[in-house]
Amino acid sequence: MDTLTKNREQIIELIKTLPEDSLAELINFVDYLRYKATEKQSQKTSRNFLLSVAALGSSAEKSDNKKD
Repeated sequence: MDTLTKNREQIIELIKTLPEDSLAELINFVDYLRYKATEKQSQKTSRNFLLSVAALGSSAEKSDNKKD
C-alpha cells in the first residue's frame, strides 16, 4: 500500500474518533487547506504567465545598436 493511501486511511480513522462538535471545525480547516493549495497553484500559473509575457519582447537575434 502506498503512502498516500495509508495517509488517507489514517485521516479517515482519526475523523471517526472526533467528537461530533469538532466536525464543523474540521470542515473549515479542510476548506482552508484546499483554498491554500488552490492559491499556490494560481500563483504559479500567474508567475509563469507573467514570465512568458515578459519574454515576448526578447529575441534570439542580437541587435546591432551601433550607428554608422
